[in-house]
Amino acid sequence: MKVASFGRVAAILSVASLALVACNGDDNGTDDNDTDANGVENGADDNGGASADLSGNLSGAGASSFQLAIQEWQIEFEAEHGTPVDYDAVGSGDGRANFLNGAVSFAGSDALMSDDEYAESQERCGDDGAFHIPTAILPIAVGFNLDGVDELNLDGETIAAIFAGEITSWDDEAIAEHNDGVDLPSTPITVVHRQDSSGTTENFTDYLEQATDTWTWEADSEWPGDISAETGDGTSGVIEAALSTDGTITYADAEQAVQGGLSTVAVEIGGDYVPFSPEAAGQAVASSDLRGGQADNDLGFDLARDIDEEGAYPIVQVAYTIWCNEYSDAGEAELAQAFAEYIVSEEAQQIAADQAGAAPLNEDLISQAQESISQITGG
Repeated sequence: MKVASFGRVAAILSVASLALVACNGDDNGTDDNDTDANGVENGADDNGGASADLSGNLSGAGASSFQLAIQEWQIEFEAEHGTPVDYDAVGSGDGRANFLNGAVSFAGSDALMSDDEYAESQERCGDDGAFHIPTAILPIAVGFNLDGVDELNLDGETIAAIFAGEITSWDDEAIAEHNDGVDLPSTPITVVHRQDSSGTTENFTDYLEQATDTWTWEADSEWPGDISAETGDGTSGVIEAALSTDGTITYADAEQAVQGGLSTVAVEIGGDYVPFSPEAAGQAVASSDLRGGQADNDLGFDLARDIDEEGAYPIVQVAYTIWCNEYSDAGEAELAQAFAEYIVSEEAQQIAADQAGAAPLNEDLISQAQESISQITGG
């Protein structure tokens, strides 16, 4: 029997508990042994209680947004268990496709499975299908490369007009009115977007659709084909493309955008200009509900974008990992459960904060994630 749907989680993702969690030393769980859903004894360890006696190789594919975190998780998990984890950052859409066709054991995705994808997952993952686990809460930066300008303020309507191709010069009055005292050049604006199927694109266009009247396209993982713009493959590709030409603007995982050398936009919310931060991104997620309608143990959010909450940053994505409720092979199920338990542990969440600028999951959401993960079976 699956657990009941979790309902509204605004209280669970409270602003206070979304502040960066401190490392919990080497004690992240009980010293007692327990038994997992497959009847395998799990000796508690530093990584959330998974067994150290694992064998085989776990593979995943998908979103590049939390690549900075997952690279470190791979190292730490293999060091603890002697079990390698392969992850191919091919983008959310291809990652979900690879997972659904059985090529990999889990997917990383910044966008939720559609109902059609969930139905397809039931063919691979049993009657209860696959489920989402929130793995990292990540702000998306509106990043730009403009000679002589290091920071900008913009409201949602202006951002939408720029990406829709309606504002084409950096000295446009609509930009200038938000940036008193900034010497804006007449440089043409070049928009750069993801050319691959991307959860970051879906989250960014979802913000534009929900929060503005200017954007008339539906949220989608593919950029609207009738908007002329430059492209880049993956997060690193759009950052590289934006850095190659003066006057560019793009959207990307915030930490990677800053590390790559882009300047970023503070977004007007409730009369104030809010720069991205893990806390501000977490505050926006705190205003959101769980979507529901798929597996009972699913933890996918229906993100609220059109908010005026002070200090919230609404251009945000939740990076999920997607797992089968039932794997055909018991060994694959054991590996999947162990790695899933590790990445939602306080230790791994702190790594996501340090390496990827993520807002860590709080204790209550970690507990709910662990309950969902405990229902993985195999064989």
